[in-house]
Amino acid sequence: MELKDSILELMRRKDYVPLRLDELYKALGGGGKIFSRLKKVVPRMVRDGEIAQVKRDRYCLPADANLVSGKIVFRSGGSAKVLPDAPADGSEPHPPVHVRAEDTGVALPGDRVVVRIEKKRRKGGFREAYAADDDYEFGAVVKILERAFATTTGTLRRTRYAWSVVPDDPKMSMEILVQDPARSPLFPRPKDGEKVVVRLDEWTRRSENPTGEIEKVLGVSHTPLAEYRAILYRYGLSPKFPDAVCRETAALPQSVPARDMKGRLDVRKIFTITIDPDDAKDFDDALSIEFLPGGATRVGVHIADVSHYVRPGTALDAEARARGNSTYLVGTVIPMLPHALSSGLCSLIENENRLTKSVFFTFSDKQEILRTEFAGTVIASRKRLTYGQAFALMNEDDNAALRRIPPVPEHQSGYPGRALADLNDGELDELRRGVRALWRIAAVLRERRMKAGALDLDMPEVKIYVDADGFADRIARVEHDASHQLVEEFMLLANESVAREFSRDHLPYVSRVHDAPEPEKLADLREELLDSGIKTGDLTKRAEVVRLLKILDGREDAYPLRIRFLRALKQACYRPKADGHYGLAKTYYAHFTSPIRRYADLTVHRVFDFYLQKNRLPGAPAKKLPSISLSELKGVSEHISETERSSMEAERESTKIKLLEFFEREALRPKKNVFDAVITDVRSRGLFVELKISQAFGLIPLSSMTDDFYQITGDGSAVVGRRTRRTLRLGQTVPVEIARVDRFRRTMDFRFVPEALGKDEEKGKPAGGKTPRFRVERAALRGKKKR
Repeated sequence: MELKDSILELMRRKDYVPLRLDELYKALGGGGKIFSRLKKVVPRMVRDGEIAQVKRDRYCLPADANLVSGKIVFRSGGSAKVLPDAPADGSEPHPPVHVRAEDTGVALPGDRVVVRIEKKRRKGGFREAYAADDDYEFGAVVKILERAFATTTGTLRRTRYAWSVVPDDPKMSMEILVQDPARSPLFPRPKDGEKVVVRLDEWTRRSENPTGEIEKVLGVSHTPLAEYRAILYRYGLSPKFPDAVCRETAALPQSVPARDMKGRLDVRKIFTITIDPDDAKDFDDALSIEFLPGGATRVGVHIADVSHYVRPGTALDAEARARGNSTYLVGTVIPMLPHALSSGLCSLIENENRLTKSVFFTFSDKQEILRTEFAGTVIASRKRLTYGQAFALMNEDDNAALRRIPPVPEHQSGYPGRALADLNDGELDELRRGVRALWRIAAVLRERRMKAGALDLDMPEVKIYVDADGFADRIARVEHDASHQLVEEFMLLANESVAREFSRDHLPYVSRVHDAPEPEKLADLREELLDSGIKTGDLTKRAEVVRLLKILDGREDAYPLRIRFLRALKQACYRPKADGHYGLAKTYYAHFTSPIRRYADLTVHRVFDFYLQKNRLPGAPAKKLPSISLSELKGVSEHISETERSSMEAERESTKIKLLEFFEREALRPKKNVFDAVITDVRSRGLFVELKISQAFGLIPLSSMTDDFYQITGDGSAVVGRRTRRTLRLGQTVPVEIARVDRFRRTMDFRFVPEALGKDEEKGKPAGGKTPRFRVERAALRGKKKR
């Protein structure tokens, strides 16, 4: 038995009392070099949160001292919650512990901390939505186990008495004191208003501001370049690649040589297209279609063969694995692979020979799958289409109208492709026929998938476009229309087919896993939905979840309600085990279709090579491939799940910054635009709203609503004007204009524009739905419980 296990076994005894290190030595039997080992193991266990140090020099299990270790997550108001660590024995972790602002000590966002659970919850002073619920535990931070970061970014400011850095993270409520830049060793010296990187000193007293030292200047704060550099720094991203990677990349050919095409299935003469967003920087999937005798149709899903160029054991592979995935910031991408590969040799560019791994599906005239085939192939895409162009081809019969569609600006895309205006009638007719044939099949696949219980979790996407100088210039709402669904259905089908085939052949691979949600969270969601007038059945039943999503589709407040639903679900991850995908209602599912931007797909492609070799299929590698162990796949899965989460946070941060940038410029307009906004919450300080066009959130302060004196209704669902009796309710669409943007706190204030209201809106009727009655219902329920 290991020493750590012996310590834990000792501490789990009912008669155990906290012991000093020398007492632990005796209790464990002493002898040998156990004391020197104890001096190393015990501090490590304390740091990992496995045991706790109490009364300065005694040790016990954290639970015995009402202590819990975990990651602290702050709220904007200064309060926080601690997400407890997962127990080493695999048991269920402790529920989240809520921490009042005054009890957070010297913790910073993301730190691993120890909190002491309160034996009895104190009254008052913490007015949160959950404060009346006795099921929640409260605690106070008593120790910092591990700092989340040693440096942070922020804006240098000069006050009357000192210099300080305002952190970019608004949840860091205290400014960081720094020395006068005149004494800084940096050159040029930091200036007031510049974005800087500051290294934090040890912070031990909450009554005093943290201190630090400026290490680097990133540029003038709130300019595109400085904000971009700050995101790169905070999330450990780099657009540059190590020299060894650059040398290996330079040694690769610029185009596909004839020798690399030998042994592959040549499908270059078959009609093949790519369909991607306007601003796509790389193209890793293509679709082909053939019309066979007897009414059958053969569809090919072709994926860039990245594994042919990125081999295990190379610097290219090590860097791709370290990055885990590409990160798509607004207006740019931090690629997983060098641009020579991601936008060049591997990218399925129009009219260029490219190596691919392909899955072919032969469909009957009733869209039933007759045969599925796998191969290593070589293709040449006929046309690079945008989603907008594909949608137009699906619906527009007039070639002249198609030619009027503006081309993609070159600065927005890795490769814009030929404009539709440059194509002749024959080319446009072929494109129209191919796209429509693909959609006929995809539409049936989608209908069957939804009937099988798949959840429609697609959210409207906000696309922010930047000008040539990098400033947010335009915001567009991208709907998940038929052109997106066309591509999605074939990609899903390919991912599932590859995973199922690997499982049949007993080949280990990285699965994309989405575990079923916890019943408790679904029960909580059901209660929350009552607050929006939505009554549901048992949400652990898939049919009831499908019904709920259909209800949400027809509501003005669908977006915030869908966000609530998504928060009740577990986060998808990677795992070397086919544990199923809850959202897609699939048992076998792997990421196979995006190897340019995801390392998970690259690992699946290497297994695909094993499969081709094992079954002697076209395109199988000639050399014997190295085996992949389950333990290796487990390590890869955990790592890429983490890099995916980090990239998502960076992408959200980038979007948030660009939205603030856009609306800050909007606030300076002499004649401001009026936006439609949905009221998502009613508070004593004002109305929280979400803009329909951009999904940006902000507040309409009641103090700014000068057209009348507004008061909250008794059920808390609306505000009513005392003079006009105008009612503004939850879920109602109201006209607003931007009033103020605070780039430091990352908040926006809007102004209500009553003169832009319609007649129905004047009466407080939400567009497209009944007036909500949920607050009254909940109040009545609470009244019954009290009685």
